[in-house]
Amino acid sequence: MIECEIVGLNELKTKLRKLPQVVADATVNGQETAIEQAEAYAVQELQSSIKYSTGELARSFKHEVKVDGDEIVGRWWNSSMIAIFREFGTGKVGEQSSKQLPPNVAIVYRQTPWYIPAEEVDIDLTKIYGIPKVKIKGKYFYRTSGQPARQFMTPAANRIAKEAPGIIKNVVDQELRDKLGD
Repeated sequence: MIECEIVGLNELKTKLRKLPQVVADATVNGQETAIEQAEAYAVQELQSSIKYSTGELARSFKHEVKVDGDEIVGRWWNSSMIAIFREFGTGKVGEQSSKQLPPNVAIVYRQTPWYIPAEEVDIDLTKIYGIPKVKIKGKYFYRTSGQPARQFMTPAANRIAKEAPGIIKNVVDQELRDKLGD
């Protein structure tokens, strides 16, 4: 009669019991890492293209990762009202500027110029953006027909869409090694 001893069977069973939860947690962490990288790309785009900044846009990113049944859903957005105007432009100028719109989204742009009271703005819009300043009944206003789209989130989202599978895979691989061993 031949006797056989399996060494490490209990350890293997323990690791196999832990495996589903470790993979699920690691996948959530990988999604979180990918979203944080998208945010870093967007901030980099902002910093390279912005003429005047208080840092509000860069500080206004929000994200969440939720598990919904078998799906892991990540959302990323900017909570500043300025973000949507910068991303898609405003007025006729924004409408005519080059941009990538999300699928099934149509934006309606104002077609008439508008006036911004100069006293309500703490920067010189003529100097920074070339918006003309006019005097009406003794008060100064900036007259604008809008600003072009200066996308920062869309390019970041496009870039991370290509990189996310690799980022998530690397996080899952690392967490499997860290939590279950080699």
